[in-house]
Amino acid sequence: MSCGDPHDMDCAEALLRVYEYLDHEMDGPALDRIRAHLTECGPCLREYGIEEEVKALVHRSHACDQAPGTLRSRVLATFQQGGVISPSGPSGPAMPGFGGGSPNLGVPPVGF
Repeated sequence: MSCGDPHDMDCAEALLRVYEYLDHEMDGPALDRIRAHLTECGPCLREYGIEEEVKALVHRSHACDQAPGTLRSRVLATFQQGGVISPSGPSGPAMPGFGGGSPNLGVPPVGF
């Protein structure tokens, strides 16, 4: 997509990076460039608005989902086989949807 107007960030790049922007994974010059582009470019702003609404809808519809027990068992078994956690069990803060603790992998827990 291109609106035909010159921008610091072209439309194709803006739309490729819109999820980074929505997920707050941008900072510095890239963040400034995409904000400026969305302010200047009507077609991209409309597309961004649609993507934002879809993302919010997906979040609302899956906000209370929990990982099945079988998935929890498979993940823990994989961690144990890889030496990430000891066979006696994980330690650390509880992971949403898993109950109990979770291994400390140096990354924040991800909801399943």
